[in-house]
Amino acid sequence: MADFDYDLFVIGGGSGGVRAGRMAAETGAKVALAEEFRMGGTCVIRGCVPKKLMVFASQYGAAASAARDYGWDFEGAAFDWSRFRPRLHAELERLEGIYRTNLGRAGAEIFDARATVTDPHTVALSTGESFTAKHILIATGGVPYLPGAPGVELGITSNEVFDLETFPERILIVGGGYIACEFAGIFQGLGAHVAQWYRGAQILRGFDGEVRGHLAEIIRDSGVDLHVGLEVERMERRDGRIWVKGTDGREDVFDQVLLATGRHPNTKGLGLAEAGVKLGRWGQVIVDDYGQTSVPSIFAVGDVTDRITLTPVAIREGAAFVETVFKGNPTKPDHDLVPSAVFTQPEYGAVGLTEEEARDREPVDIYCAAFRPMQKSFIDRKERVLFKLIVSQATQKVLGCHIVADGAGEMIQLAAVAVKMGATKADFDATVAVHPTMAEEIVLMKQPIRSH
Repeated sequence: MADFDYDLFVIGGGSGGVRAGRMAAETGAKVALAEEFRMGGTCVIRGCVPKKLMVFASQYGAAASAARDYGWDFEGAAFDWSRFRPRLHAELERLEGIYRTNLGRAGAEIFDARATVTDPHTVALSTGESFTAKHILIATGGVPYLPGAPGVELGITSNEVFDLETFPERILIVGGGYIACEFAGIFQGLGAHVAQWYRGAQILRGFDGEVRGHLAEIIRDSGVDLHVGLEVERMERRDGRIWVKGTDGREDVFDQVLLATGRHPNTKGLGLAEAGVKLGRWGQVIVDDYGQTSVPSIFAVGDVTDRITLTPVAIREGAAFVETVFKGNPTKPDHDLVPSAVFTQPEYGAVGLTEEEARDREPVDIYCAAFRPMQKSFIDRKERVLFKLIVSQATQKVLGCHIVADGAGEMIQLAAVAVKMGATKADFDATVAVHPTMAEEIVLMKQPIRSH
């Protein structure tokens, strides 16, 4: 057998790569990992974690307003970015340290360098070093995709948004996906004037159609100047601000433009195609059910494969890779009925099929309720929550569950257990409601509002 410097070399220090590297090292394998930026990857450093902290921060203004209507008497407060930003960065540094410590404690070696693949068993580092490995794992995640409009380089992406030196009074969010919608809510809640332009006919493409319309209405009612069917034609720097012209002829000036126009797999310049690894149209690494590429010694997990681009999925894929390759227990990561949450305000939690997907597969009944919850109706707020179940007519199994409400991310995690277990509508109906709560509606909907 050939001698290798390492049993496993992981390229990418995000959640999937770190989980795989740590678990492999715990089996006694000799493991190395290279990360060119910061340990923790997109989720910890420039994604889920800092975004959720900003969501928390952005909710206190509305909470203060509601508190006054509930009878509290106190002076109004203003958001101070200069106080929040250092605490945010300190928290990210703490989490990065945990990732680095846990990986090192397991016995893996960490290289703070860019790594590229030079052949099926060799990795070259930006430091000039080169190592061989029996197995190479690609876990480099994704990168923001930028539109081709002139002046687009004046904007920022979700990679840079957490590093803003000053808080923008006026910001344009370009895009209609979950990142764009989340940041529209964040900046609006923090006190900025927010415009959101999306080229598609409706925001949140790929999610349930009824929910998309419900959330678009809420976003507009919150004060965000949301326009669909609208793209950026060009951008220019004028008097220290950014002048933007839209494809419908409108013009406006902003302090910042956040380009949230999608993400692509981060494979450019990694040498994968040259090493024989098959890539897809957008640069995604093509893998089989076990994460193996067209080159037997090279595997991939996480967003770089462009399957389900969620951190917990990447972690599961990393663990399945170790089970398969280092523990002799072939394991396929389970991609069925994966729950997700969009941290709009209110949140959107979903598991299973959308109404559109379900009705294309089989006859279904739709149960849905939209209403003003007690907390909001008491102070005459217009915001409505939404609870929706998609049920198979043949088996009565709940095929999809969709919730739009404060705390929907927490609710959908629990609802996903029932859906994953194959719960039927009768199982939901047999569950006693918790009163008074919003979530009780999920077990109180007795008649379908429509059938397909």
